Amino acid sequence: MAKEQPRSYQAENIQVLEGLEAVRRRPGMYVGGTDIKALHHLVNEVVDNSIDEALAGACDRIEITIHKDSSVSVQDNGRGIPVDEHPGAKKSALEVVMTMLHAGGKFDGGSYKVSGGLHGVGVSAVNALSEWCEVEVSREGQVYGQRYKRGVPSGPVKVLRKMVKGQSTGTRTTFKYDKEIFKEDIDYRFETLAQRFRELAFVTRKVTIQLVDERDQREITFYFEGGISSFVRYLNRNRQALHPIFHREGEMDNIVVDVAVQFTDAYSESVLAFANTINTLDGGTHLTGLRSALTRTINDYARKASLLKDSDPNFTGDDTREGLTAIVSVKVPDPQFESQTKVKLMNPEVQTHVQQVVNEHFAIFLEENPAAGRAIVAKCLTSARARDAARKARDLVIRKSALESLTLPGKLADCSDRDASRSELYIVEGDSAGGSAKQGRDRHFQAILPLRGKILNTERARLDKILSNNEVKALISALGTGIGDNFDISGLRYKHIIIMTDADVDGSHIRTLLLTFFFRYMPELIEGGFLYIAQPPLYSVTKGKTVEWAYSDAERDQVVKRMGKSDKLNIQRYKGLGEMNPDQLWETTMDPERRVLLQVNIEDAAEADRTFDMLMGDSVPPRRKFIQTHAKEVQNLDV
Repeated sequence: MAKEQPRSYQAENIQVLEGLEAVRRRPGMYVGGTDIKALHHLVNEVVDNSIDEALAGACDRIEITIHKDSSVSVQDNGRGIPVDEHPGAKKSALEVVMTMLHAGGKFDGGSYKVSGGLHGVGVSAVNALSEWCEVEVSREGQVYGQRYKRGVPSGPVKVLRKMVKGQSTGTRTTFKYDKEIFKEDIDYRFETLAQRFRELAFVTRKVTIQLVDERDQREITFYFEGGISSFVRYLNRNRQALHPIFHREGEMDNIVVDVAVQFTDAYSESVLAFANTINTLDGGTHLTGLRSALTRTINDYARKASLLKDSDPNFTGDDTREGLTAIVSVKVPDPQFESQTKVKLMNPEVQTHVQQVVNEHFAIFLEENPAAGRAIVAKCLTSARARDAARKARDLVIRKSALESLTLPGKLADCSDRDASRSELYIVEGDSAGGSAKQGRDRHFQAILPLRGKILNTERARLDKILSNNEVKALISALGTGIGDNFDISGLRYKHIIIMTDADVDGSHIRTLLLTFFFRYMPELIEGGFLYIAQPPLYSVTKGKTVEWAYSDAERDQVVKRMGKSDKLNIQRYKGLGEMNPDQLWETTMDPERRVLLQVNIEDAAEADRTFDMLMGDSVPPRRKFIQTHAKEVQNLDV
């Protein structure tokens, strides 16, 4: 076979992407992709510009509207984007901001002391990825405007009208995301945006943020006087607090550090970190500074107050984080993020400043509130003892598993393929469903783990107790990742972990118990996209030899209408997976060519944390209120 000649590589092969074409060609570099997360990122980029105006003290109201056609408007009462001619570009500054990358008012340090939008690509990237975009700027007595199509101006910036008496200055940006870029059938989620704006209102106190959804007439307004103290109170409203909220704000070298801390009776940690109002999901130097300072200060206090004996070891970071709810928010003039999507803060000096503020002021708080100090240290002591017990239990699980046929539990019907990238694990409830699943599966790549009864509620138990539960031990052994300090995702034995439970109350409860376990103790599996929920059909509709499956009441009605109502029509409701024979279970729920899987993700860790705490925790009133609120939405209730 003749060797293929390499292509010509000359100067003419070097392609220069003009204007915003680079954004359209590589959207992942600017907004993180083309999925629903990136779609919401568009809105956040525009809103962040308004928040920057609020941080500069020039804006106290932001209104976001999702229109019926899924276009979005963001309006603020800030200073308005400048519209006069830019001396270098020889065109309106508004057009420069909207159509040129790395253009903005945040580079010279004069217009904005701190800012979330740093690279000058935010709003111009949104413009580039929109089918159309319109901007109206109210300033200097006039309303100016410009329209763009896929990032290209339809005409020059022009005066639209005069400002009316009493009208405030500001900017209104309306855009419609481009379906040529966002190809999937996706749309904005009200709850996702509302949660983001709630966070913004907490960390940018005394700013009103209103979200209106014209698609279904929903509306919500956020305004918080207390800032991040209110945020901690919100996160802890279903938990028992051990002491009043510690809150301190300090400024050093133009870096503002804002910290709020409260320990509760919970077993998990709820800590959020923000840099210039941006939720840095992967943490960074500000979060590292907070954690290390809390551990050091609590240890120092415990020694000084003789609450730790000389023979006792210091508390570890894990000991001082159990039951911790905290917010750390920093305002940094020149923040360095790990990427354009700003999920991790990298400035080393921020860690030092956060440590100084917390070390000094949290120590004073503990000394002035000895009851709080004793309660926190008691919590840490209990945590340390439980962690030691958990380590022994975990070591026992590992040692015992090593003797039990390559760490696999006896109840696991494993697949023959040992390649994790092709294998999947079905977690099913009961021996009946387990039997059908084992017979119906493709044993080459599908493993079945039946659980007997309900697993332990991991929201109400520490790790040492969890590791003594047989069902949990079987699950950990089957997955191969370990748990806690020795969790290692590289040991994962399956690409898909699929929770398959009955479509009834017990099935929903077992599914929630499993989700709670994964969320609290193996969140990496959710973040990595490994966890799924099977969607078995609720009905079979049979006419003669024709069988169709329906996954909801509405779908059943459509099938019945399509087949034509008659006496020969047989509709069967499946309450449990065990009611299906193996062939039916394979055809509807396990065949990769035909099944429907729901991928579990954590779009918003704070809201997920609060929801699991409310549904699975000890506090009854919030759970009762939730059930009463959503009772009318319940379907297929088996009593």
